[in-house]
Amino acid sequence: MNGPRRRLATGPRAPLSSLLVSFLLWSSGLSLLALTALSPPEARADSESVELAQYGGGSLALAAPAQRIVTLAPHLAELVYLAGMGDRLLATVEYSDYPPAAAELPRIGDAFRFDLERLMALEPDLVIAWDSGNPDASLATMAELGLPVWRTEVRQVEDMAWMVRELGRATGTDTSDRADAIQTRWDALEARYADREPVTYFYQVAERPLYTVNGEHLISRGLGACGGVNVFRDLPQLAPQIGIEAVLEADPQVLVSGRFDPATDPLAQWRAWPRLAAVRDEAMVYLPADQINRATPRMLDAVEMACEAFDALRADTTTTTTTEGSP
Repeated sequence: MNGPRRRLATGPRAPLSSLLVSFLLWSSGLSLLALTALSPPEARADSESVELAQYGGGSLALAAPAQRIVTLAPHLAELVYLAGMGDRLLATVEYSDYPPAAAELPRIGDAFRFDLERLMALEPDLVIAWDSGNPDASLATMAELGLPVWRTEVRQVEDMAWMVRELGRATGTDTSDRADAIQTRWDALEARYADREPVTYFYQVAERPLYTVNGEHLISRGLGACGGVNVFRDLPQLAPQIGIEAVLEADPQVLVSGRFDPATDPLAQWRAWPRLAAVRDEAMVYLPADQINRATPRMLDAVEMACEAFDALRADTTTTTTTEGSP
């Protein structure tokens, strides 16, 4: 292309804190899904057209199974690798870091700003988008320019299995075993904790400003399998900003947060409010942020940690519960 590069948005790269909030706007089983151990699934011999359902309605028609894929969010790159299609992934966005091979891929922006010229030059035959996270205007522009944009969304764990299955259809491969492994692990986790006594919790997404998630969010659905009841489940926004007073009034039994660095304490500010039941009982749960915040099966690792922590709190509400894991 001639002339300067065209970008869909201007300004500096979005900071990690902004990405974290937007990403949320949104064991034995893991060995079955270990990304580095998966070999590419067997490709089907046909080259028939493929029709993919768009999140929110409509469909995307591909003339043939996709061979040149670009993803517009870190969790989407991870799901492509999980489906065994990493060798077809041409580029992705910033903060795509798992599996390690994803960190080596070319970047075409972050989840909110894209280098359109570079994207067009790659000539992808499938661009996988994050419906609630990528700017709608950017996705519309890509579609107007003829790029095959597939809008997707993961709102519940079953959607992860559906995505892996659909990635198989999109690429002309059989990914049913991989999809079934996700669903089987989730079903087993739900069954294991099905009869637990409910525990009310507040999930802190970000400290300043203070953000949480509602009951429709994937994190709430995951913690719900542990018997967790989100005190802000009825708020209309997926990831609302709230005030300290709202948390004090809700008085959850447990405070939960993800964190990237075990040396930090994202829940430290709450210790200034000893009237909170969770502070009084030292009921604070810390989960690896790269797992609980990522809409991929690795999230289930963090959910299992939370389930174990909730069980410990049920048994002894006077014990501080700190749960950590490697992202």
